[in-house]
Amino acid sequence: MLAIGIVGLPNIGKSTLFNSLTNSNILIANYPFATIEPNVGIVPVPDKRLKKLAEIYNTDKIVPATVKFTDIAGLVRGASEGEGLGNQFLSNIRSCNAILHVVRAFDDGNVIHVSNSIDPKDDIETIQTELMLADISTLDKHIPKLLKDAKANPKIKVKIEALEKLKDSLNNGVYYNDIEEDLLDGLQLLTKKPVIYVFNIDEKDINNNELKNKLSGLVPKGSALFVCAKLENEINSFSEEEKEEFLQGYNLKESGLDQLIKKAYSLLKLQSFLTAGVKEVRAWTINQGSTAPEAAGVIHGDFEKGFIAAEIVNYQDLVECGSLQKARQLGKIRTEGKTYIMQPNDVVEFRFNVTNR
Repeated sequence: MLAIGIVGLPNIGKSTLFNSLTNSNILIANYPFATIEPNVGIVPVPDKRLKKLAEIYNTDKIVPATVKFTDIAGLVRGASEGEGLGNQFLSNIRSCNAILHVVRAFDDGNVIHVSNSIDPKDDIETIQTELMLADISTLDKHIPKLLKDAKANPKIKVKIEALEKLKDSLNNGVYYNDIEEDLLDGLQLLTKKPVIYVFNIDEKDINNNELKNKLSGLVPKGSALFVCAKLENEINSFSEEEKEEFLQGYNLKESGLDQLIKKAYSLLKLQSFLTAGVKEVRAWTINQGSTAPEAAGVIHGDFEKGFIAAEIVNYQDLVECGSLQKARQLGKIRTEGKTYIMQPNDVVEFRFNVTNR
């Protein structure tokens, strides 16, 4: 399951955004640290293909892929040294695949800002610094253990040297990305995780491209999203038709949740494939470039071990044919082997031998 950790300063709309993403009803308050315990929500990945497949296969059971969001307490400057409450919860997002950094870009005198001013650039730097300091603390605890082990195993010195470089870089306020994953020793460092920056903008700025371009310049290219968390939360109770009509009124093609999940899939190089039958239709998340056996293993480990072949039809071809039988008659179904690279629109049935272990 894709897991995303939400971070940001207090009173920037994190809880409002979390509510809109997860359809939850957690406390939204106009004071710092309203979020104390981490909030966790699991939401379905929007996928219109599943409904169509359910119609073709005449099944009521639809199982979408899911995303887990973890919202931790707001961080403040000095969190790594005990200020505020947020830093103690950073461990809750170390296992997440990506970080969602919410940045306040709306001005509202009724909503207190912890720094008493709206400055997205400063807010971003504050959070980045605290994440760096949290990782420095992790390295400070881990490197001495490796130094002890290195006395018996000199090969560990390579790992120590790499982690020392990383630590020096972070101490200088610079991200150090030139390090092999296997040298990180499963540390789940926060600064090594992909980051999506969500700028929480005012309703009146939804179509303000000048502001969006300015804010985009503060973060790495392609990592910025713009939402009005307040509006996103309001449309939670809308039907799909009402939601679509509402979004069109703001010249928006999709909701913040849809945008966010697409961005996360793209950033993490993920994709989904589909399985379908009379029992259920379902979406499964895999890495881009996964082979057919690796995709089968996502369903069950035995499927990968005993993989024989994959029977595949393209989703669009299946929809145009109207049934699996017609798709077969028209030669739209093909059989692929162990080296086949999965494609996003694949509808698959795996053949496997459970005794082949």
